[in-house]
Amino acid sequence: MPDIIKPTPDELRQAFDSTEVWLFDLDNTLYPASCRLFDQVDRNITNYICEHLGLEWDDAYRVQKSFFREHGTTMRGLMSEHGTDPDHFLDYVHDIDLAPVDPNPELEQALSRLPGRKIIFTNGSVEHADNVMNKLGVRHHFEAVFDIVASDYRPKPERPVYDKLVREHDIHAPSTVMVEDMAKNLKPAHDMGMTCVWVRTETAWAKETSEDDHVHMVVDDLTKWLCDLTAM
Repeated sequence: MPDIIKPTPDELRQAFDSTEVWLFDLDNTLYPASCRLFDQVDRNITNYICEHLGLEWDDAYRVQKSFFREHGTTMRGLMSEHGTDPDHFLDYVHDIDLAPVDPNPELEQALSRLPGRKIIFTNGSVEHADNVMNKLGVRHHFEAVFDIVASDYRPKPERPVYDKLVREHDIHAPSTVMVEDMAKNLKPAHDMGMTCVWVRTETAWAKETSEDDHVHMVVDDLTKWLCDLTAM
């Protein structure tokens, strides 16, 4: 497990002085994993498999996790092996209660002080991202959402997805920072020359490859880190 780097405020600001673009993951990154919002999505995915493949819960859950490991997302597995309509799937699984997510004025203020373009890069949908960001009170800080539809339903960390994002949004990788809770999703960004910030959680699948050298910085609290980074 990499150590948390704790530079002084001046050192922290200098480290990101040349950043032109910030890529933020959404789920368990822009909001804390501790609110367990994504648990609702996870349950909805299992329910979807129960209903559409006619399986009992335990069998559906095993299929869900198998597809996730083999295809990068459960949706990709369902599309490949069962011809599932991705838009129907996304609407179903993102029908959740946003009550666990609180408005975050500290995050809003930090983002307002953070120089550079800001883009959401998510394996979820634009609608889901907009709903969450509106609840947090930060939607106006992001110029775009590059979602699973924009990536042609190919999930992170498939390298062509990153290439398409960079191309379509005119991003210069060496002056870009990617912030993400799934460490393995940072590997392609690192290979392209981006600075990679891992938002550490206790989820086993999010920790995979976190000890590798594609993680440049480890953060436990994104809001606090951005507040320190943008402190006057």
